[in-house]
This record gives sequence, structure tokens and C-alpha cells, in this order.
Amino acid sequence: MPSSSPAASAATVPHRSAPGTGQLGRIDAVVHLGFAVLLVASVVRYVLRHSAADNLWVLALAAAVCSLYAVTAVLSQRGRPSVVRMSALVALWAALVIAAPSFAWCSFAVFFLCRTAFSGRRAYLAAGAVAAATAVGLFRLSGGNDIAMLLGPLAVGVILTLIYDRIEEDAAEQRRLHEEVSLAQGRLADSERRAGTVEERERVSREIHDTVTQGLASSLLLLEAANRSWPSPSAREDVLNASGMLRRNLADTRSLVHELASPGLDTAPLPDALRLAAVQYVPGVRLLVTGGPRPVPADIRHALLRVVQSAAANIKLHAAATNATVTLGFLPDAVTLDVFDDGAGFNPESLAPPSGAGGYGLRAMRQRVEQLGGVFSVESSPGEGTIVAAQLPTAEAP
Repeated sequence: MPSSSPAASAATVPHRSAPGTGQLGRIDAVVHLGFAVLLVASVVRYVLRHSAADNLWVLALAAAVCSLYAVTAVLSQRGRPSVVRMSALVALWAALVIAAPSFAWCSFAVFFLCRTAFSGRRAYLAAGAVAAATAVGLFRLSGGNDIAMLLGPLAVGVILTLIYDRIEEDAAEQRRLHEEVSLAQGRLADSERRAGTVEERERVSREIHDTVTQGLASSLLLLEAANRSWPSPSAREDVLNASGMLRRNLADTRSLVHELASPGLDTAPLPDALRLAAVQYVPGVRLLVTGGPRPVPADIRHALLRVVQSAAANIKLHAAATNATVTLGFLPDAVTLDVFDDGAGFNPESLAPPSGAGGYGLRAMRQRVEQLGGVFSVESSPGEGTIVAAQLPTAEAP
């Protein structure tokens, strides 16, 4: 091949098109268009420099090469072309370039077609035959006196082969890395889906514990007390209280089906909503507010409501307290919550793990607060009452 055409040699180095893609790639189309332009220019040059008798059979050979090149280029995109067809193209091209070296400039496109149509040893043999025929044609054109015309195309062919092999290796490595990245992304997506499922289950379990479970437990206590004191007036009052609590519990259960909202507590100011959440279980609870009340984010508000509900339910079920106080504090960039009772107290270090009998309340409260970046603590000792404390940030993270 001619050694004085760096632009043409660069055109033969592009990424190899994968066979069977069904359409010509953009680079393939440029190379094939370049072949057509160079072939027309070579025909014009040859016609102007040779007699009509010489033109006839050379032009017929050029037309055969052009037709076979077009067929091979199209079929190479749909699958490997036959060895016979490709061998015929290389043979006709070798005859043409040796007989009429004016067509040597088209060798670059033929070289590219050999590498895209074949792989392995066949690609090397076809490309080598093209380079050798070009070298012979140019050496013949020089009258057999210019050794550079003989060695130049062979050297360019070797250089292009090495460059093309390196590009193919890089492309294969890139495809391998892309497959690994795609596989890793798929695994990550599966892991995130599993983690999301686990997190959603834990969230729903906390909602059910803080609403349905606590309400049913409190209603059960009232009904048992009514059963023991029946038919005294206090028994009737306990039944009415249990009935009201069951109605609220039913409303909470329906809200869980509809996006787990808090019916009756979403629109009220936060202090009023906390008081309503606590008096369901501890009617005589006191509410204290420090700082300037202000709206807080919806997730913070929801967490505070559930913590108050769960803590108040624990007071009713376990504390036997005579006094309970909920303190809500507004800091510049946080909101604090303290739920105090003067009941029996307990040892926080000796809590039994969660089981079918209960034990989820404190765990659920801690998870709610810590998932929002807050701090949760429990201070208690037997006979000294209990303080459940939480602090949640309200400022936007930087």
C-alpha cells in the first residue's frame, strides 16, 4: 500500500464493527465511501493516462472489483462472508493493482474490509495479500528501481495490523469491563431492592406496633378490668373507654392501609397533636412546651407522634404511674421530646429481646429517631420512674 498517505492509513484504524449488527456503522460507511471516491479518481486517472485499448479490460476488472467489494461489505455486516467470495475479491484486487498501480490508493479500504470480514489467521492472510499486491504494483510503477515502493506498503501493512490488533484488544477489554459493570449494577440493584424490602417491613412493623398493637393491648386491659368489677359503675366506664379506644384503633388500622397516615393528628399544631396522641392512653398527661413553636418537617412530626403514642402506651401497660408529663422543646436547629412518668420504672440494661409477647416498643422508637439522624435515650431504674428522651434535627443537611 502507498506509504505516503497518513490520512488514508488513519481511516483504516477505527474500531472493528461487530458482524451481524444488521447495519453499517458510521466509520464503516466513511471507509466504504472513501473507497468509492478513490476508485472513481483512480479510474479517471487511468483513463487519462492510457489508450482506449488498455482501458477496456482494466475498467472491466475495476467494475468487477467494485461490485464484489459492495456485496462483500454488505454481507460482512450480516455475517461472515464466504471464503470463496473474499478470496475472489482479494485475487481480483491483486490483479487490478498490479496491472494498474493507479488503483493502489484503494488498498486501504480493501485492507479494512479484510480485517472486518475475517478474524484470526484468515484476516492476516487476506490483509497480507492486499499489502503484497500493492507493493508489487507500486514497485512495478517505479520501473523496478525504487525499493521504497516495494518495502513501504509492506511496512505500512504491518504497522496497520499491529494498530488494528491493539484497538481490537482494547475494544474487547472495554466490552468485558462494561459487562462487569452491568453485572455489578444488577447485583447492586437487587441488593437495594432487598434492603428496601427489609426496611419497609420494619417500618410497617413499627407502625403496627405503635397503633394497632398498643391500642388492642390497652383495650384488652380495660375490658379485663371491667370484667373483674362488673356490674359496678366503673365497669361500664371501662367498657366505654375500651369501645372508644377500639374505634380509634380501627381508624388507625384503616390509615395504615392508606399510606400509614395519622388520622386526626396531621392538621393540628404539633403540641396539640402530641397531647391527643398521649391522652388516648394516659388521660391525665400534662404537656409542657419550651421555645417558640414552629412547623417541623413531616417525617419529624410523624416520628414524634409515634414516639409519644408508644411511650404513653407503655406507661398505661407497665408503669402504674400517677403522673405523666410530655415536654416538647424547640431549639434553633432541633426539636426535643421528653416523656416522663413516676411509675414503677425498670432496668434498661436487662430488657428481654423482642418476641411474640412484646418488647418492640423501645426498639421501634429508637429506630425511628436514629433513622432521621436524631438521638434517643431511656433513663429509668426500678421504683424511680422513666424518662424517654429524643432529639431530632430540623435544619436541612448541608
